[in-house]
Amino acid sequence: MSHKAVLQQWVLEALAAHGGKAERLTVAKHIWHAHQRELEGTELFYTWQYDMSWAAAELRKLGQLKPANAGPSGVWALSGDGPSLF
Repeated sequence: MSHKAVLQQWVLEALAAHGGKAERLTVAKHIWHAHQRELEGTELFYTWQYDMSWAAAELRKLGQLKPANAGPSGVWALSGDGPSLF
């Protein structure tokens, strides 16, 4: 699985762990706590936060996340639509 596909999965897992929605910072903290060792051992360590934002944008295109303007600024939310990556 590519690094970017992994980040999509991790974003979905983080949001699910926080009731389906969370601020971007909360998603980043969740990913760091859950996957720190995996991140530190790869080149993804240097880009993972950027890649996390890219993953969220791709998940919006796939219908997995609500549009960025569908809620409060900086809050990412699962849409409940589209195919699940779990």
